[in-house]
Amino acid sequence: MDLGAELRRRGERSTARGPLSDGLEVAVAAGVRVRRDLRTGIAALTPSERRIVEQAANGASNAQIAQALFVTVKTVEMHLGNAYRKLDVSSRRQLAELLDADRSG
Repeated sequence: MDLGAELRRRGERSTARGPLSDGLEVAVAAGVRVRRDLRTGIAALTPSERRIVEQAANGASNAQIAQALFVTVKTVEMHLGNAYRKLDVSSRRQLAELLDADRSG
């Protein structure tokens, strides 16, 4: 876990995934319960996912979002996929409804 944390701090996120995943597996095997609430819901979205979700919910296409954020369409697709999984939705309409509900309280 320490190695994974250090790699992540240095910006080597993809390299950090292996040691961090191994540490998580050991923790689960030892009986630690993983808090799923930290992995799901609007609060679980990264800042990039949140920006993309907001634009998608407002009707922007993947290409429009990519152009506005200076990223590739593939990056937009990846973030949307992650957000859909975290939010347990399958459409932009559902994204909009969820964000509206979150804003109103």
